[in-house]
Amino acid sequence: MILNNIEEISYITAAVLFIIGLKKLSSPATARTGNALSGLAMFLAVLVTIVGRTSVTWEWIVIGVAIGVVIGSLSAYFVKMTAMPQMVAIFNGFGGGASGLVAYLEYYNNSGGLITPATSLSVMISVIIGAITFMGSFIAFGKLQGFIPSRPILFPIRNIINGVILIATLSTILWILVDNTHLTPIYAAITFSLILGVLLIIPIGGADMPVVVALLNSYSGIAAAATGFVLENTILIIAGSLVGASGIILTRIMTKAMNRSLANVMLGGFGSQDGSSSPVLQKEERPVTTASASDVAMILEYARSVIIVPGYGLAVAQAQHQLRELSDLLKPKGVSIKYAIHPVAGRMPGHMNVLLAEANVPYDELKDIDEINGEFQRTDVAIVVGANDVTNPVARTDSSSPIFGMPILNVDQAQTVIVLKRSMASGFAGVENELFHLEKTLMLFGDAKNSIEEVISETKDL
Repeated sequence: MILNNIEEISYITAAVLFIIGLKKLSSPATARTGNALSGLAMFLAVLVTIVGRTSVTWEWIVIGVAIGVVIGSLSAYFVKMTAMPQMVAIFNGFGGGASGLVAYLEYYNNSGGLITPATSLSVMISVIIGAITFMGSFIAFGKLQGFIPSRPILFPIRNIINGVILIATLSTILWILVDNTHLTPIYAAITFSLILGVLLIIPIGGADMPVVVALLNSYSGIAAAATGFVLENTILIIAGSLVGASGIILTRIMTKAMNRSLANVMLGGFGSQDGSSSPVLQKEERPVTTASASDVAMILEYARSVIIVPGYGLAVAQAQHQLRELSDLLKPKGVSIKYAIHPVAGRMPGHMNVLLAEANVPYDELKDIDEINGEFQRTDVAIVVGANDVTNPVARTDSSSPIFGMPILNVDQAQTVIVLKRSMASGFAGVENELFHLEKTLMLFGDAKNSIEEVISETKDL
């Protein structure tokens, strides 16, 4: 009785820590604390579960923990910030796959005994969603990493094929509810779900990867919650539900930021080019105004307000520390510095926030699109570092453009625009950015890190 009480109290404590940690993750200023609290909650939940419920010998547990610690530590140390979206995609995949595997093994170990319809249903939900998440996440990883083309891979009647496979997958649930005496329905569900995981993500273009990552994160939480019902584990149900709900909310934020419905994203076909993987040939050579590092330093010398717009190019160049150094040089001269963060900038939700936080950029300087958009008209200089689609004015004017209607940062309304970019290649949507051709826009070509370092050097000499 005492052990049961300790277990329940520990689970309640872990649940409270999860909720508080999740709340703190909503702000850059408290995100690190939230992450630490959530980690503590997970450690407590795992420890209590192992001590109170497992029948596995401690030797295997220690070996498993040791392997996980080594892989996690090496990943945290060696994985670059540019690869963080891929890492998150893998985590989503392993999370969903682990949930489905645990549910399957629980059913397998009890297949000879009495299994209630509710348990059978929970097992199938976990197995189906877990398998879709597992395979879909690795397809997303491949697109982000470049193993699979980031452009949509389309094939005829794909939606009809997906619909047929989805119906076949759901039919396995009815099958096991009618006859739960063998494992064939589960094997059929796993097969169909793995295929569905591939077919659902393959047609989605690179521009939609932030939405896909958020959605797959939600799937992994739902699979975990379903497994919690199979195991009758309260904390797993709570933790899975929190992840599932937060993933859905984040997905909604992402689709709203792109002015698109979730159905539109999942049907695929957005973005016809491979984005940053290869330059996009333009139909015509249009003039642009180039600038040197000394030109940029001179412009910044006379500016009083600067808004910096980071994009994926910032992550590629790893220029966040140089950007912070440039900001620190300008502030003593009376320059107001702010950072405009678009919800889908980069390749995963919060990508830019993580990069800038790594460089210790003050949290109060980070502004989301709703906070900052009205300030561009009063801004002397807007500096765009590697951002593309989220600054393209075409989204407001060209109804034939694939990004039409997507809320963008009003960079074109600043008095002067400075764009740091390697080339004139388009973004993931495959659309030429009209911002680059405005008279007020100056293009500083080259690696963003090197370019900013040159600007810093010139600024110090003024």
